[in-house]
Amino acid sequence: MVAALLAVVSLAGCASYQARPLPEQSASASSLSQLIGYEPSALPLDMAAVERLVLLNNPDLRSQHAQRQAARAQQRQDGVLPNPVIGGSVGYLMSGPGDATAWTASISQDIASLITLRPRREAAKARADEVDASLLWEQWLTVGKARLLVVDLVEGERQIALQQQALDGLSQRESRILKAVDAGNAERVSVAPDLAAAAEARASLAALQRQQLDQQQQLDALLGLTPDVVVPLSKNLPAPGIDATAIHQQFDSVSHRRPDLVALQLGYQAQEATLRAAVLAQFPAFAIGYDASQDNSRVRNGGPAVNFTLPLFDHNQHNVAIASATRDQLRQEYTVRLATAHDDVDALLAQYAQRDAQRRAQASATDDAARAASQADVAAASGLLDLRSTTDLHVAAINRQLASVADEQAMLEQQMALELLVGRGMPSSLPQDVMAP
Repeated sequence: MVAALLAVVSLAGCASYQARPLPEQSASASSLSQLIGYEPSALPLDMAAVERLVLLNNPDLRSQHAQRQAARAQQRQDGVLPNPVIGGSVGYLMSGPGDATAWTASISQDIASLITLRPRREAAKARADEVDASLLWEQWLTVGKARLLVVDLVEGERQIALQQQALDGLSQRESRILKAVDAGNAERVSVAPDLAAAAEARASLAALQRQQLDQQQQLDALLGLTPDVVVPLSKNLPAPGIDATAIHQQFDSVSHRRPDLVALQLGYQAQEATLRAAVLAQFPAFAIGYDASQDNSRVRNGGPAVNFTLPLFDHNQHNVAIASATRDQLRQEYTVRLATAHDDVDALLAQYAQRDAQRRAQASATDDAARAASQADVAAASGLLDLRSTTDLHVAAINRQLASVADEQAMLEQQMALELLVGRGMPSSLPQDVMAP
């Protein structure tokens, strides 16, 4: 009766198995309306709206949530107390003077597992928190990639429009030149540079269009959309601008705010607990309990029992060495990552300052080129300037504008990379109780 009751109690909390076959087929969303959190009133999408949709719909981020569930399940498993061990045997009387069935019964509890229980629980919690921080870092990286794609797509549209203007002017000149060549009024050799300029403009426009399509498909992939969906984006982008002093101040607390660094700290904390558990496990493994028995003549015995191993050959020294070496490795990895992050910030700040200085220096040249193109139109209308020179001045002005747009795009990309590196926009510190090595 007692055995049956124990069996019922032990089986009461058992999980059951249910098969879950893989899907036969799966497809990405074919329109924005199929995305989680999509609001038609938000069109065209600004950067904040794109970030929100990416966080809700990115396939990789959604699949990574399973890692968090697995880590939490492992944490619960590592925190469970070890089960007591029950043993017994029956010796039926086969011959001799006895008149009863002999039996033995025992119950024991592993004490060594209890000694290492606390550090094992600490390690499991730190590992689960490490997974949370790593997932948050992946979300932050994905949002950063979405921001860069929004910048590149919006600025790319501007560059395509400008390049199309340049091509229109060069194509108009090319058409007139070819008519003159066909009529015998011009030699093809003499107009070869003009024809080459038009061909180069077509090639540049085609390259910009290919790049734009590739970036649009990358954004589709981040949102979980099929590659043929065009995401309407707001043309309003933040103006480039970085406060180097503020960036350095934010970097001072980056170790408590940037999720990848927090994840490394949590991994180090888990390894500290693992090392403590390995050190505690050096002591001989032993169990205490109670044994009872009856022989065939109905003589009964009972009393405490102790079992332990003699640590003659293996006293867990290898596991201690492995845990210690792993801790040193994690410490070095964290130190290198923190130093690299600091160097990356300094490098990007220097690049941004250089690009900003160059942009300011070229601003007057861009204005001069625009004025020259405007004056060329007036001169051409008065018959004082030919089509070739007018077109050259217009194309030169457009090329200046293209360079200015490219500089603005590069500065915005550097600005967002800096915000990513210092964790700008993240909380001042993450909720995990981290311990810097």
